[in-house]
Amino acid sequence: MPRPNLGLNLKSIVPPVGVLPYRLRDNTSVMYCLENDMPAPINPGARWVAKILRLRKRLGLNQSEFADRLDYSSMALSRWESGTHEPTSRAYLQMGNLAQGEESTWFWTRAGMNTADLSRMFPEGPQEKADFPDFEIVISGLGKKRRARRIKTRLVALPVLGVHVGTRGAPGDQVLDFDQAEVSEMIAAPARWCPNPAMTSGLTVRGTAMSPLIHDSDIVVVDHSQHHATDLNGQIIVAWNRTSGLTLSRYVMMEGLRLLESENRDYKPISVGRDRNWRIIGKVLWWIRKPQ
Repeated sequence: MPRPNLGLNLKSIVPPVGVLPYRLRDNTSVMYCLENDMPAPINPGARWVAKILRLRKRLGLNQSEFADRLDYSSMALSRWESGTHEPTSRAYLQMGNLAQGEESTWFWTRAGMNTADLSRMFPEGPQEKADFPDFEIVISGLGKKRRARRIKTRLVALPVLGVHVGTRGAPGDQVLDFDQAEVSEMIAAPARWCPNPAMTSGLTVRGTAMSPLIHDSDIVVVDHSQHHATDLNGQIIVAWNRTSGLTLSRYVMMEGLRLLESENRDYKPISVGRDRNWRIIGKVLWWIRKPQ
């Protein structure tokens, strides 16, 4: 099952200060390998070790559990915690989603996010003492004005990939390896909107067959871990086909049939029950529309 790319585009980011190059005890330099999944060996006294150990301890997870949350192997985590290898940018981004406050900022910065990236995610600036910024919610209603109340919301950083998902009549991209897809921008969302943040990413819609519910150029947020057909009846999903690429539809199971339906009834449903060329990529959690 392909996994969404939750790191930044490794080909375009610049390594954080102090990463390139490192000098080992024998006075030789080892360059940081941006395009490798696992960078080259470096100083075992690396400063990320304490950060990772502190985060795992705070979450109350053992190595296997923590590695699973990050969607990496226990061996990879062991190398990071021993300081022999540095985590990838994608791993840093996911750790930032699990962390809080300054700790999140440290992981995201290490992943390659700059001040401008963080400013877009948090217009009021990262909070040093609070876990995440407080948002003031004004409760509207008729009659007397109601007093606003403050709630604390934990945010996760979600990548919007440079990938298009088509609707009927509009072809989608032929992408299955989301790890290699470029990240076009980042958005911040409440953690409760993203039950599996390590497996969630945004895709841009192409076409109008899902109107009036979902429009052309909307961004759909997809949970790639939810891809079991029996759990998705009636849900909007992203599926893939060798001919049409990524496709946005409503998945319907009815009288033994499995159909992909468009919101626009001018398009007939597609029967996928016996067609092995169709593959479910994930469930659409929610979608957003950019201002015109």
